[in-house]
Amino acid sequence: MKDLFRETVFGRLVHFASGGSFFSRDEELDPSSILRYSFDNSESSSRSGIKATQTETEKGKDKSLVEWAENDPHNPRNWSTPKKVFVTWQICLLTTSVYIGSAIYTAGLPGIQEQFHVSEVKALLGLTLFVLGYALGPMVWAPMSEIPYIGRNPVYIGTLFAFVPLQLGVIYAKNFSMLLAFRFITGFVGSPVLATGGATIADLYKPSKQVYGIAIWGISAVLGPAMGPLVGGFAAESKGWQWPLWELMWLSGFCLVFLVFFLPETSSSNIIYRRTVHIRKATGNTNLKCEPELEAEGMSTQEILLMVFVRPLTLTLKEPICFALNLYIALAYGILYLWFESFPIVFGNIYHFSQGLEGLAFLGILIGAIVVLVPFYYYSYRFVEPQFNANGELRPEIRLQPAMVGAFFIPACLFWFGWTSRASIHWIVPIIGTSLFSIGTFLLFMAVLGYLGDAYPKHVASVYASNDLVRSGFGAAFPLFANAMYSKLGVAWASSLLGFLAIAFIPIPFVLYFYGRRIRLSSKMARHDL
Repeated sequence: MKDLFRETVFGRLVHFASGGSFFSRDEELDPSSILRYSFDNSESSSRSGIKATQTETEKGKDKSLVEWAENDPHNPRNWSTPKKVFVTWQICLLTTSVYIGSAIYTAGLPGIQEQFHVSEVKALLGLTLFVLGYALGPMVWAPMSEIPYIGRNPVYIGTLFAFVPLQLGVIYAKNFSMLLAFRFITGFVGSPVLATGGATIADLYKPSKQVYGIAIWGISAVLGPAMGPLVGGFAAESKGWQWPLWELMWLSGFCLVFLVFFLPETSSSNIIYRRTVHIRKATGNTNLKCEPELEAEGMSTQEILLMVFVRPLTLTLKEPICFALNLYIALAYGILYLWFESFPIVFGNIYHFSQGLEGLAFLGILIGAIVVLVPFYYYSYRFVEPQFNANGELRPEIRLQPAMVGAFFIPACLFWFGWTSRASIHWIVPIIGTSLFSIGTFLLFMAVLGYLGDAYPKHVASVYASNDLVRSGFGAAFPLFANAMYSKLGVAWASSLLGFLAIAFIPIPFVLYFYGRRIRLSSKMARHDL
C-alpha cells in the first residue's frame, strides 16, 4: 500500500510538503544504493531495480542511459495483479463517472424545455455540445499525457478537479446560452479518460493481457450512457431537471476524492524520468539521462505542438486504416446516440412508461455488454494468446476477428428493435433486442481499439484521441435529427434505415483483416515488422 500511495497525487504532495520525510523513495531510504552511479555507469542498482548503460547523444557526448531493470517492482507492468486490478477498477470508475454525464442530461429535457422555453431540438444541444467536448478534449489531453514531464495523473486529476465544480454552471444557468456553454466546457475537461484510459491499461499489462483490462474498461464506457437515463429519470421526475446534474456532480466528486488518494501514476516514462532526476541530483552525475528525457530533449517546441495538436488529426486524414476504422466506430457511436433518442418515443408513447421507468429500458444494453464478456474472454485466452510470439507481439490483423462477428449484431438489433416496437408486442421483446447492439459494439470496440494500438504502438494515445475525435463528432451530430427522423419515418423504418447503413459498413473489418498488412507496409506511422 505504501508503494501505491507514494505514486498518488496525495502521496506526492505529502512527500513534497514534508521535505521527503514521508512516502520516501527506495533511493532516499538507502542513498548508498545509487552512489555507484557517480563512479561506474555500467553497474546496476539492485535495490532500486534500475540500471545505467553507456550511450551517446547525437552531439557525440557520452551519456549514461538510465533504464528499467527486468524485474523492477516500480515498473507498472511488474506490479502485483491485485494492484493492477485495483488501478484498472479506478480507471473504470472515472470513465463511468464522466461518460454518464452525456445521457444523464437527457432525463431532464422536458424540464429544460419548460424553463428556458426552447424546442426539443434546441434542448438536445446540451447533449450535442457535451459530446463535442468529448471529441475535442482528447486532442489536447491525450498527447499531453504522453509527455514524460507530465504523465497521466496530472491530466486525469487536473481536468476532473475542474469538471466537478463546473457542473454548478449548468445547474444554476441563468439562461440557455449559459447552460450550453458550460455543457461544452464540462465535456471538454472531462474527456481525457475517454481516449487515454486505453493507454493507461496498456501501461499496466503486457500486450497479451491488455485485452482483458480494455474489455472491462469498455464495459464501463457502456455503463455510463446506459445508466444515465435510469439514474437521472427518477431524479428528474421527482425533483426537476437539475437533479440529474447534481447526481453527476456527486458521483464525479466522489471519484475525484478517491483518485487523489488511491490512483498511482502509471506512465513508466514519467516514473523513470522523475527517478532519473532524483538520482542525478543525489549523485551530481549530470551525464545520467533516461530515454524519454533524451527523446523530449531532441524535440523542438514546434514538434511538441505538432504532436499535441496535429498528430491525432493527421492520423485520421492520412492513415487509411485509421480513417476506415474511425469512420466505422463513429457510425456505431452516432447510431447509439441517435437511437437512444427513440427510446422515449417507443417506451413513452407506445408502451406508456413513466419518465423514470423509461430509464429501465436501457438495462438491456448493459446486460448485453456483460453477457458477451465471458465468451470474449474465453476466445481471447483460448485462441488469441497462443498466437503471440516470443517477444509478446501479435500480428495486428488478428485483433479484427471479433469485429467480423460483431458487425452483424448491430444491424440485427436495429431491425429487431424497429419491427417489434409496437403495442401488439410485449415491451420486453424490443428490450431484449437492444442487447444485440451492445454485443456488436463491444466486439467492434475491442477489435478496433486493440488493432489500432497494435498497429500504431508508438502513437497509442494520439491514435485513440483521433478515434475519439471522429466518433464523438458523429455522436454529437446524430441526435439532433433523431426526433424528426423517427417522427416522419416511424420507428420501424427509421431503425431500418440505420440498420441498412450499418450493413454497408460490414465489409471494413473483413477488408482490413485480409489486406491490412499490405496497407501498413505503405504507411509511415504504422508498424511494419509483423
